[in-house]
Formats: sequence, structure tokens, C-alpha cells
Amino acid sequence: MPDFLLEIGLEEVPARMIASAQAELLKRTLALLTREQFISADPVAHSYSTPRRLAVLVQGVQTQQPDITEDTTGPAVKIAFKDGLPTPAAEAFARKSGVAVSDLKTISTPKGDYLSATTVKKGRAAAEVLAAELPKEIAALYWAKNMRWIPGSNEKFVRPVLWLVCLLGDNVVPLTFAGRTAGRATCGHRVLSTGEPFDIVAPDSYLAQLEGEYVLADVELRRQKIRKALDKVTRQIPDARWREDEALVDSVTHLTEWPDVLLGNFEPAYLTLPEEVLVTVMRDHQKYFAVEDASGKLAPHFLTVTNIALDETNAPIIKQGNERVLRARFNDARFFWEFDQRVPLADRVALLENVTFQKDLGSYAKKSERVRALAATLATIATSRGATLDAPAIDAAATLAKTDLTTELVKEFTELQGQIGGLYAASQGLSATVAEAIYDQYLPASAKDSIPRSPEGAILGLADRIDTISGMFSLGMEPTGSKDPFALRRAANSIVRILAESSLPILLSDVMDAATPALDTTAKLLAFFAERIDFYLREGRDQSYDVAKAVMASGHSDLRDLVSRSEAITAARGGEDFLAVSAAFKRMKNILTQAREKGDIPSSIVDHDLLLDPAEKLLAVTASAAASAIEELQRERNYSEALRVIAALRPSIDDFFDKVMVMAPGDDIRANRLALLTRTLNDLSRIADFSEIVTAG
Repeated sequence: MPDFLLEIGLEEVPARMIASAQAELLKRTLALLTREQFISADPVAHSYSTPRRLAVLVQGVQTQQPDITEDTTGPAVKIAFKDGLPTPAAEAFARKSGVAVSDLKTISTPKGDYLSATTVKKGRAAAEVLAAELPKEIAALYWAKNMRWIPGSNEKFVRPVLWLVCLLGDNVVPLTFAGRTAGRATCGHRVLSTGEPFDIVAPDSYLAQLEGEYVLADVELRRQKIRKALDKVTRQIPDARWREDEALVDSVTHLTEWPDVLLGNFEPAYLTLPEEVLVTVMRDHQKYFAVEDASGKLAPHFLTVTNIALDETNAPIIKQGNERVLRARFNDARFFWEFDQRVPLADRVALLENVTFQKDLGSYAKKSERVRALAATLATIATSRGATLDAPAIDAAATLAKTDLTTELVKEFTELQGQIGGLYAASQGLSATVAEAIYDQYLPASAKDSIPRSPEGAILGLADRIDTISGMFSLGMEPTGSKDPFALRRAANSIVRILAESSLPILLSDVMDAATPALDTTAKLLAFFAERIDFYLREGRDQSYDVAKAVMASGHSDLRDLVSRSEAITAARGGEDFLAVSAAFKRMKNILTQAREKGDIPSSIVDHDLLLDPAEKLLAVTASAAASAIEELQRERNYSEALRVIAALRPSIDDFFDKVMVMAPGDDIRANRLALLTRTLNDLSRIADFSEIVTAG
């Protein structure tokens, strides 16, 4: 069976869009080939990409679909034939089936004898199907932004399509997309190759032929080449290392086709600027890697990844150009750093009146006042529960938190907002607590970030985000589908992480109550945060969906407690007794649900005089004792032991269901047994709704 190759040649695609498109193109291509029965269920397939191309290679593709034999049932025999002759009904069925009347068969069914026709649907050629269907899959690729460039056409794609290669073995599949018809001609490196298109001989020669034209199409090979080159070049500097930055490695990998690495230098005098500023200039603006010494301090060197092979002729020129650009950027940063500090942060508070937060929510000055009030409320709650906090520092940090938005350095390097405020605060003699809280206010900005280092910073982060979320919800601007223009999900994720991972004795309900959301948005906010908590448990804590659902059903305002419960259940769920009790809980819940549907409204008050069977008496005693023990263990957050107590109930629960008929004929007995199940469920569900735990595959 031949291999299949598809390559889409493009104008340079933004690096941030390439990886997802590469994965989606492979997924869509495989889905199409599988659906049309051209490949097995587990094919050998690869995807490739560079800034100028997306490609998929699938091994062992059938050139023809298998024929499909179908039996179709027609009219009843008594209708199809009269006096032994076919009626119009029989002739129409034969004509529709593509067979002669004489080829029709009779089959017996419970409803009588019917005509049947056997037809063979010829399989289509792979080239025919791919030419017809693959353009639809390409057009369906998701891009954050698209372009239209063909006059008179509504076709759009991320960038203009320059060429298409589509081969099934040695043969071209002539599909058409975006005004281009596929052939076997591709292009090499824009600078290093000859510049002339060349033909791909066969799919299995694709990588080697591209490499011969200075294109390393395999993303992982490019990544490895870059990392090895970074290591090698850094060894030119004694006791130095390049600062690990996986996101930047990803970026330069998707910016290059034939990468090489160059070492550059800058004047040590620039090291008097804050490291955050220098690294941001190098990383975010120039795509340079920072270099550090053995102690982790920034060294006066940088590494740049080029998209051209370096030699003795071009390396000095490229090095000089990169150093000149970086020097200019550093000079700008130094000027802004010195210029901004002529105006202290305290004097910048009034300037926030001129900076709009959101047109309906006012300026950043108004937001700062709201955040101050929220932070003060949260600090009071935390202090009342034993936390030690610097309340004046929290107020000062909340007052000054947004003032760096008025500085020239943040206007130039927006990535540094918050950090610059913290650095200016420290430079201007404010307390370390205030400076650190301002610096950390946007943490965590991603799943890889840590939470704020201090409780004061954590409270500032909570107050800032809940103000934004509740304000946007009050305006009806909550996230919908994939749209979240104000990054409210990310803000909520940060609130969840701070509450779950910090030592602050603050509940989610405290944060929401402090924001005093409008009544018509409270339910939406609760659902919104429940979704974010579920996401955190599954993605951030690696909990299964059923454990997340089970613990959230028993309350999720105390997020540290929620995490403790989920981790304890995950550790215990493999036990046979635990799974058996979980199955029993499910059974109890089903019985109570069915009872309610029949009009029996269970109480939770058990009349011990109506407990007649020894098994129900035993369950009442053991469940009550377990509930008391669990209540104490829950105060201590000793959930591992609490789950052992619950698992130990298995014998009495099993005995109850073996020997007791819950839905007994007598109304009083039945109601009392339902009450026993209700109380047992309620008492033992403080940790989780165990009926949600999946106990079988």
C-alpha cells in the first residue's frame, strides 16, 4: 500500500498558531481516511510544520475503498406479484436496486414474505475521495485570524496559499484549494535554497529532499537542534548557562526552518537595570535567550536563534546587528526607568482618573477604590480567623497597585505591569511587604506560575480579580463558548488557585460576598466558579471527573478542604470496601429517588422503636457512630481516616440490603427505613457524594 503526503505551502504563519494547526490537520486527515476506509484503526502517521508549510504523511493507505454488499428489503410478495407476474411495485424496487426482477429474492419475516435485493456498492478510488473531501478539511482548520486574498472569492485562510503537494505513492492527487491545484512541486528555504521549486519524488523521500534544500520539517528535530546549539554556544562562556525558557524554545522552533545559534554581548553597565526589564526586552521583544552565571545572576550576553546557517562571513555581521538593536532597546528602557521615577507612585494615583478600566465601570482610579474596600473586607475576615496580616500594607498596595499603568516603562513593555510597580515601590523606599504585594498582584497568570508569595499579595490578587469578574458579570459580559475577551476564566482560575494553595483562611463564599454581586448574577457566578473549580481539580490536581463531581457535591467553598477531600478519595478508591460502599450509596440514592417519584417523601428522623430487623438496627447504630467519628475527623481534616471509617461500614450496609426490604408494605415501617437511608446518606456525605464515584467499567 502506498504512503500519502499532503503539504500546504504558505506565506509565513505566526509562530503561535502553528502547533495547533499542525495537530488539527493531522487529526482531520486521519479522520477522513478512517471514515472512508482507506487506513486501519491504528495507522502510522506523522505531521510536520515550518513557518512556510504544514504537512501530513500517512503510511499504508488503500488506493480503493472495499466494495460494500447490501441487502435491502422491498415490498411484500403479495403486493409485488399478482397471478405470478410482477407488479409495478416489484419493477420499481428492482429498478431502484439496480437489478433485474428475476434477481430479486424472497425472504420470510415475522410480518410475512417480502422481496429482497442484493446490491454491490463499488468502492471509490482514494484519489477521487481525497480530491473531493480533503479541501473541506483544510478549509475547516481553526485559525485565530484569517485572510482573504483572492479577488472575487470568499475563500480565506491564515495566510495566502502558495503551493500544494498531494501524493498517493508516486501519483499526484489533483485536489484544489484556495486557487491552487496540488502537484508534486514544493519550495526549499527562502534564502539558503536555490529558490527554484523542486519535485517531491515520493512521500517517503519528503523529509530528506527538504533537508537537502535547507528545511528541517520535523518540529522535534528542529527543537533538539536548537537546544543542542544553545548548549554548545553557551559553553564559550566559562561557568555560564542559558536561562531555560521552554515557551521561547517553542517560539523560535516555529519561527525557523534551518536554525542556528549566535552568541552576542552587551555592556555590563546595563546590568544595573532590573533583571525583569532586561529579560523582557531580550525575550519578548527580540526572541533572545538570556545567559546567567553559575549563581543564576544575569550575565552580559545573549543567544539569538537565526533562520540561516552561520559562517565566518555572515556571523560577525548578524552579531553586530543584533547587538546594536539590543543596545537601543536597553537605552530606551534605562531612559524610561530613570524618567518614571521623577514622579513617585503616590503622586500617580490621581493620574489613574485618566486611565479607563472599562467604559461602564469607570477609570482605574474607581477600580482602585473598589479593590481597596474589597481587600480590607477580606483582610478583616482572614484576621478574624487567625491570620497575621499587615493591614496598612494591604491598603497601601491596593492604592498603588495600578499606578504603574501611567509609567512610560509599562506603556513600552506592557508585559511588565505589576512587576514594574513593585520594583518602583521598592526603589522609592516603600516597605518590602507593599512592594512584593504590588509585584505579585497578577500571579498566577498561568498554570505554570506560582501564587503570590505573601498573604498580603494574595489578598490584593483576590480583590482585584473578583472586582473585575463581578463587574463584568453585572454588565452581562460573562464568557460564552470559546469567547472570553476580558480573560475572566483566567482570573477565576487564579482566584481558585490562591484559595486552594495559600494559607489564607478565606472561603470562596467570602470572596463572592465581599464583591456583593447583583442578585441576578449570583447564580451565574456560582455556576461559573463551579466550572473553574472542576477544571482546577481535573487539570491542576489530576483528579478524575467522578471524584471532582463527588467532592463538589458536598460543598466547594473551602477550596483547601476540597483538595484534601479529593486527594484522600483518589488514594482510597482502589480499596474493595470503599468501592462497595460507593455502590451501596448509589443504591440508596436510587431507592430514595424512586420513593419520591411514588409520593413517599423521606424524612431524616428515625424512630428506633420501628427498627424491627437486627440488620437495620445494626446499620442505625454503626452509621450513627461513624457519623460522629467523621465529624471529628473532618474538623481535623483527617480524611484518610474518615474514609476508612466509611469503608468499615460495608458489612452492616451489605447485611441491611441482603436482609431488609426497604419498600415494605407497612407505611410506617417503609417510611422509617427510608428515613434511615436518608440520614445515613446525609451523615456520611459530608466528605463527598459517594454515589458519584464510578465503581465499574
